[in-house]
Amino acid sequence: MSNRSSTEADTDIEYINEKAAILEDGVDIPAFDGLHAWIVVFGAFLLLMIAVGTTNSFGVYLQEYQYLFPDTPKSTLTWIGSLQFGGMCFFGVLAGVLVERFDSRLVVLGGSIVAGAALLIASACKSPVALIITQGILFGAGGSCIMIPSVSMPSQWMEKYRALATGVAVAGGSIGGLWMSFASRAMMTHLGYQWSLRINGFMLIAAGCAFSPLMRKRMAVPKREKIIDLGALSNVRFILLFFSSLFAAGGYYAPYYYMPPYAQTVLELPGSWGANISSILNAGSIVGRIVIGLSADYIGPLNALLFSSALSTVAVLVFWLPFKSLGMLITSAIIFGFCSGSLVSLIPVITASLFGIKRLSS
Repeated sequence: MSNRSSTEADTDIEYINEKAAILEDGVDIPAFDGLHAWIVVFGAFLLLMIAVGTTNSFGVYLQEYQYLFPDTPKSTLTWIGSLQFGGMCFFGVLAGVLVERFDSRLVVLGGSIVAGAALLIASACKSPVALIITQGILFGAGGSCIMIPSVSMPSQWMEKYRALATGVAVAGGSIGGLWMSFASRAMMTHLGYQWSLRINGFMLIAAGCAFSPLMRKRMAVPKREKIIDLGALSNVRFILLFFSSLFAAGGYYAPYYYMPPYAQTVLELPGSWGANISSILNAGSIVGRIVIGLSADYIGPLNALLFSSALSTVAVLVFWLPFKSLGMLITSAIIFGFCSGSLVSLIPVITASLFGIKRLSS
């Protein structure tokens, strides 16, 4: 009797029936790696540039909030940024179901409106708790409907260059964090943090209206009776992938949030260094997500993830924490930025290679 899991069998059936499947509108499924595939990658890149770029540049807002709320512990203020990314992941379960059951383009548009509105509302908030609810939780809920389709769609459309395409798409978040760190600091200096939030919110809504039409699903997925399918929990590989991603994500954003204020409060550097460190992190991540994505197509996505995760750990534990030096902080930011982005870019690729692409978004 065969020892192959039901997930492997489902993946084979999906591959065999690929050419026979049709899209929701009755059109034959487009070929892998075609022009439309790169259009989807381009749309995902632009959407993630604004949505994830907002979370990647939160360290600049954290500096501002420390001055606005001096009696509030920094650990409380960091919940705003933590819940932005945490909300994207937590509400991503629901976002994946929405992508399966509805037009992915409408899901992305709706998420952009919710995330943009969250920042507009946050601009009127006067307390840390209100910012946690709006800029944190509400933004995370809307952002999940942008991030989940944008991260998973390239793997649906790509085969030969799947890891590279996903790396290019998620590099948009780092590019967004790079220029948005400086832009947010400039807007706060000349216009105030409220207008910085409002402009960011309008940008999100505009990006959703402009680029959500590009986020078309490659194939229709039959609707399941169960909204959440717990069958995957019986697969050992899925459990290992889930918990390894869970723990890795727990430490992913800590340097992005703590390095910018560390430069000012511990190293006693000018406030502009917060934006500089944030930009160094994001610049390293731009290169890393593309280079590691390209290498993953040759050495395998799992091997690439293990290697980059080990280097990310070394960057924090060896180059940053033992020293109080600007040079070592910059070195740590470059290495961590270069390596850590693989967590975002390679997890969807590994999931696609292990469990197939049909239900990748959920």
